[in-house]
Amino acid sequence: MAKYGEGDKRWIVEERVDGQNVHNWHWAEKDCMEWSKTFLSNLLEGLPILSGEGGLWIRTKNLNKVEGEAYVNIRKGKIIPGYELSVQLSWEGEVKDSSSSDGGGNTLLKADGLVDFPYIADENADEDPEIKISIKDEGDIGRRIKEAFVATGKPILLEKVKQYVNAMKAGGPAKDELEVKSKAVKAKVPAAAAAAEKPAEEKKKQAPKKEGFRSISLSERFNCRAKDVYEILMDENRWKGFTQSNARISKEVGGEFSLFDGSITGINVELQDGKSIVQKWRFGSWPEGIFSMVRLTFEEPEPGLTIIKLVQTDVPEEDRYGNATVVENTERGWRELIFHKIRAVFGFGI
Repeated sequence: MAKYGEGDKRWIVEERVDGQNVHNWHWAEKDCMEWSKTFLSNLLEGLPILSGEGGLWIRTKNLNKVEGEAYVNIRKGKIIPGYELSVQLSWEGEVKDSSSSDGGGNTLLKADGLVDFPYIADENADEDPEIKISIKDEGDIGRRIKEAFVATGKPILLEKVKQYVNAMKAGGPAKDELEVKSKAVKAKVPAAAAAAEKPAEEKKKQAPKKEGFRSISLSERFNCRAKDVYEILMDENRWKGFTQSNARISKEVGGEFSLFDGSITGINVELQDGKSIVQKWRFGSWPEGIFSMVRLTFEEPEPGLTIIKLVQTDVPEEDRYGNATVVENTERGWRELIFHKIRAVFGFGI
């Protein structure tokens, strides 16, 4: 466990070769640079710009370079693209006489040039990027070819770049992975939903176990009065202090709470000062509509000694991305990032 003040990898998802995420529950990042090169190559190479109009034939050639960075972050189910690219494309043009409309006339001049996009970036996603079109031959005919390319080719190329921007907004290469994992998670939800719809009496008799869900049970000891720990857990300013993250906590039954910069949200179900806290509780990375139930009970067998018992039911085994470490990470989070931090900051050691 990281020492207080040194920071920690607080519930941040790291990619692993086995496809699972560790350390927490709401960040994943995918490098999109190679995908971007291939995608832009398919969009921009070999585009016909003019095919005989005014005796001109112009087309793009090769993608000379794609430099910079491109990635997609997935945070609490939200896709956040990031890219800053410099792109260069070669092109060629010909001027032919009018003896044939199918391109079979005599070539009067051939010219080569470059198209540069100095800065294609997510911060300018809603604007057309700067585009520079140059030609090696700056003679009269060369200028004619360049002007025709600027007039006709510029909007074509900008539309192609817009397709790349929209593809990144949709998740880039992570899009298909998200869809596959989402379908895998959703396949488990109907069974859980069907169980939840059973009459309460039938549930009590049969005590069914929800498929795809598990429970967590913990017991922690603190050298303090029960009301002290209760007040810490229900005070958003103290939460901010020992977790070094933003929190918003209602102290009323039916009130909402938000913890760890919004990673955890829920509703207070029961509150008994110094005795118990019951909450509907979920991570943003869980499938939509899935809540666990957290029950914290505070026992004080002798003055100055408090035992907290935690039971958390209906914790999904997988998050919406198919990561199967939810239960283990949730349990570790309670121990290391809540209970242990309370002891370290407020001096309630055992």
